[in-house]
Amino acid sequence: MNLAVNNTTLIFAAMLVLISLYIGYREKLGVDKDIIIGVIRAIIQLVLVGYLLKYVFRVNNEWLTLAMMLIIVFNAAYNANKRAAGIPHALPISLLAILSSTGLTLAVLVFSGSIRFIPSQMIPISGMIASNSMVAIGLCYRNMNSSFRDRRQQVIERLALGADVRLASIDIVRESIRTGMAPTIDSAKTVGIVSLPGMMSGLIFAGVDPVRAIKYQILVTFMLLSATSIGSVIACYLAYQQFYNQDKQLI
Repeated sequence: MNLAVNNTTLIFAAMLVLISLYIGYREKLGVDKDIIIGVIRAIIQLVLVGYLLKYVFRVNNEWLTLAMMLIIVFNAAYNANKRAAGIPHALPISLLAILSSTGLTLAVLVFSGSIRFIPSQMIPISGMIASNSMVAIGLCYRNMNSSFRDRRQQVIERLALGADVRLASIDIVRESIRTGMAPTIDSAKTVGIVSLPGMMSGLIFAGVDPVRAIKYQILVTFMLLSATSIGSVIACYLAYQQFYNQDKQLI
């Protein structure tokens, strides 16, 4: 039996949002406005993207597909930059990290024959990879900011003892990389036991054999682990240098 989703079912499903609004109001969380804005933005954005993707899929042009992928990567980098909290050059660093992680992962998938270079496959997969890299890099930036603030004296002491900026910062860099990768690693540990991810569930809803759906989900797990590790490493090893001036002094 296929899953039927129409305007009526969406209206009934929207009533579930009232639960979140009620909890926010009752507990005085101050998130009511954010929930309403978030829901409205999600509806508008998804409707617009839906019609845009319908056109792109129909045209099936390689250059248009590539342009859409680059737009996804740039938007991911722009949002990661917002979480940098003042780290200089965070936007180009984020752009390079996400572009590298997304590009390398997609290249392996395409050349291995796992996916084809067609918009219906490349655009959704690009979005999944770039969004996970974005979240990982945002966590890296947050951890790096707090660590350099909290462990400032320790870093200064290492510099005073003759350590270069890399050696003085290496513990923070590695900890930040682990922080960025942690959600993806935790997700990989619990997939299939605690959670049934969206792609796998969607395929099962669509009537695909569960074993085949699992194979796709394994592929997704592999590519997300690859992307978040590559993105986190590139972002952290470029970002930590921004905490020092040209004289190698901690800013």
